[in-house]
Amino acid sequence: MALKTKTIVQPSAVKTPSAEPLIVAKNLGIKYEGEKEKSGDFKSLVHNFLSLKKEEKFEDIWALKGISFSGYPGDVLGIIGFNGAGKTTLCQTILGMMKPDMGNIQVRGEVSSLLSLGTGFNQEISGRENIILNGLVLGLSREKLDALLPYIEEFSGLGRFLNYPLKYYSTGMKARLGFSIAAAIDPEIMVIDEVLSTGDLEFKERAVKRMYELVSGAKMVVVVTQDPDFIKDNCTCGLWLDQGKVAAFGDPKEVADGYRQEVARRVKPRKKFVEIRETRTSIGKEETVRVEDLGIKFKLGKNDFWALNGVNFNVHDKEILGIIGPNGAGKSTLCRALSGLYRPDRGSVKVKGEITALLTFKLGFNSQLTGYDNIYLNGMMLGIPKKEICRLENDIVEFAELQDKIHKPVKEYSSGMKSRLGFSIAAMMQPNVFIVDEALSAGDMAFKEKATARMQDMLEEAKTVILVTHSLGIVEKACTRAIWLQNGAIQFDGDPQKAVKLYKESVQKYRKMKKTLPIKKDVRLKQAVEKFGAGDYRLAEDLLAEVLRDDPHDIDVLTQYAEIAYSLENWETAKERWEQVLRIAENTGETVPKEVKKRLKEVKEKAVKS
Repeated sequence: MALKTKTIVQPSAVKTPSAEPLIVAKNLGIKYEGEKEKSGDFKSLVHNFLSLKKEEKFEDIWALKGISFSGYPGDVLGIIGFNGAGKTTLCQTILGMMKPDMGNIQVRGEVSSLLSLGTGFNQEISGRENIILNGLVLGLSREKLDALLPYIEEFSGLGRFLNYPLKYYSTGMKARLGFSIAAAIDPEIMVIDEVLSTGDLEFKERAVKRMYELVSGAKMVVVVTQDPDFIKDNCTCGLWLDQGKVAAFGDPKEVADGYRQEVARRVKPRKKFVEIRETRTSIGKEETVRVEDLGIKFKLGKNDFWALNGVNFNVHDKEILGIIGPNGAGKSTLCRALSGLYRPDRGSVKVKGEITALLTFKLGFNSQLTGYDNIYLNGMMLGIPKKEICRLENDIVEFAELQDKIHKPVKEYSSGMKSRLGFSIAAMMQPNVFIVDEALSAGDMAFKEKATARMQDMLEEAKTVILVTHSLGIVEKACTRAIWLQNGAIQFDGDPQKAVKLYKESVQKYRKMKKTLPIKKDVRLKQAVEKFGAGDYRLAEDLLAEVLRDDPHDIDVLTQYAEIAYSLENWETAKERWEQVLRIAENTGETVPKEVKKRLKEVKEKAVKS
């Protein structure tokens, strides 16, 4: 059913008569031209030739059509809609990446964007080096980067992980890094497309606070989300897109409520989830997963980093196990160990039966192939016979609700559409153990409902589901049990509601501890040394970064930071800080002890060797 566009009066607080709009879209349209079905991939060519199938021209698709809205200084514009509604296309158009086929859009001011995880990142270099690389690509001078670096490091909260290559980062950690870089540039307009969905509870709150800081300085933030509560609680105006058209625009509460009602209308009535207590009593007796004293380490230079250490648990059939925790806790590493991608450095992992793992909504897709061809590609990668894939293909397409786009290349899919397709392929394979690592984060509200119902159905088939997510509501509602993982170790294993409660309390405690950090520089430095010695690297990094945020050119603090890193054999960090000291001294004319140059030469050699 086509929705009738509803224009809601924008709150007067959002704009004043004297304010000039930063974004004005008038009757905007973006069209994807239909292509012949003979797209050039080998499988489709052979199939069409053998079946004597004629070439077919697909109709043009209007990703956006007749879009009109304005955005003003001080706006937090929340864009919401089902997967494939045109949200990502609109973001790309605001950024100038796509040219209108109809109407026009005017954007005034510098735009900073965060469109997808990993965009512009080099997986082989460290997080800190990626900050510098991205900054240089964005046209920032090295002097400006030196000033911003402590702020970005502190805001990301990644601590010691900034010394490690990005290939070891989870999706949530990449989201932290990407947002921190984009937010530090202080643009007139900041565009964020869904990436905050993989950030943990503590980081999401900081990200929202930073958005408010931007708009308080007459800036504008455009954020794409699948969460109507986020629109209602954090945005000054909402834009609901449906099938490329404006369904509603204006008051965020009315937009969010309208979208929620449409979700309820579209989702077919399903059986309610079994109550937690009742589900617990039906847990099977057959053990499907056993993890004993599991340890996974990564060799980073001369140091060993234990991503998991002393992890013990088991899972039975008919269980949905939720795994929660902050970014960098070891959740993705655990999923990879269960899937057989990582071999234990200590302990053991035993999984009974077939495993299907959906580790990320991009993994396993060939962006040049169509969604249809990717069904076969992923199925064969999972070892499924072609006949079985043929039998399941219609069910997969129907479940994903991509019938009108299944013959389009995946490169034209939004992250939410990839999430739909990936989950649908994996869930239809009927494995004994189904592992989902954040792959549902980009799915829209209606699809999450379907996916959760599908996981519930799997319990009736004596399946085991392991779900990693930052959507704590799903854990409380759908999981029969939850594990809270932090710093590579299990903090709690048991009732989902209690696990979520304890995790939230730990976030509040950490936030309170950060707020009560001592004001005096020398006290903070002393505490940082103590925390490093005690192995609390995250808080130590926060203490040092906070000192540098007050004065990023403080040579004494930078030198002590480098000395601490040197004592811990973190050669890259020590090199970076001492290089920063020399650059600042050169600009200010300060004298640097010869010992600094000597140490810098030493750590450069050690960094190369490591």
